[in-house]
Amino acid sequence: MERRERRNAVTVLAPAKLNLALDVVGLLPNGYHALDMTMQTITLYERVVLRRSAGLSLQLPGSPVQPNDKNTAIKAALAFFHYTGLLAGVDIIIHKNTPVRAGMAGGSADAAAVLVGLNALYGAKLSMSELCALGAGIGADVPFALMGGTCRVQGVGDVIKALPPVPDCWFTVVMPDYGVSTPEAFAAYDTVGSSTHPGCEAQEAAIRAGDLDAVCAAAGNALEECSGAKDNEAIKALLRAHGAVTALMTGSGAAVFGVFRDEAAARAAAAAAKRQWPQVYVAKPDRGGARVIR
Repeated sequence: MERRERRNAVTVLAPAKLNLALDVVGLLPNGYHALDMTMQTITLYERVVLRRSAGLSLQLPGSPVQPNDKNTAIKAALAFFHYTGLLAGVDIIIHKNTPVRAGMAGGSADAAAVLVGLNALYGAKLSMSELCALGAGIGADVPFALMGGTCRVQGVGDVIKALPPVPDCWFTVVMPDYGVSTPEAFAAYDTVGSSTHPGCEAQEAAIRAGDLDAVCAAAGNALEECSGAKDNEAIKALLRAHGAVTALMTGSGAAVFGVFRDEAAARAAAAAAKRQWPQVYVAKPDRGGARVIR
């Protein structure tokens, strides 16, 4: 019976995310910022392989990220074993594909992948709400990375409402040769504020109506002006010149993306961007979060 078959390894696909809108709407008593965001997973994936083990190890082949106990993947594994009470371990290999310090939740996607993968590997049968509760303790973007698709996300990332899929489109994502620290971006926001406050309510209505123009008209990122990412305007101008309906920074930066109606325009913009910024990605909206592929 296949149902009883013991798995010794699983591979999990974990999509990166973009913020179609990000607004800072207040400060919470715990000092965290209250956010209102529209988040979208895209067809750019981390690939995470988990193998049963007596211990706990992490490898990041070919990545500049150092494997240590601060890594979200290790935190996720420890949280899973603590919650389930399983006396077990795992060897984790993460094939990084999402740029680091980009505002694309690569680390959160890895944590989500570990939770989903361990749930399958050890047959723990944790529900999505249990996984999201575990994920929230690891990082603000982990619950969304578990759910994926198109979502309205509020609070500190803990209030998530699934939306219908965003209208058909393509994304060209450009990453400059530096990253942005999220805490530094929020500290700068507290000092200088923002003139940009996107219409998340209007954007949700536009997504429900399937109106890409209106989705893009409501897009924006309140952290863009204070992120310290000096290439934002140049990247946005290039993407718009190649037909982007809109262009904006994702998360706290430093990646910037354009929304295109068709693949040809997105790829032409990517080819042009690569002459100046070598890290360029073309992707479509993804309808899910981290999931086991084998």
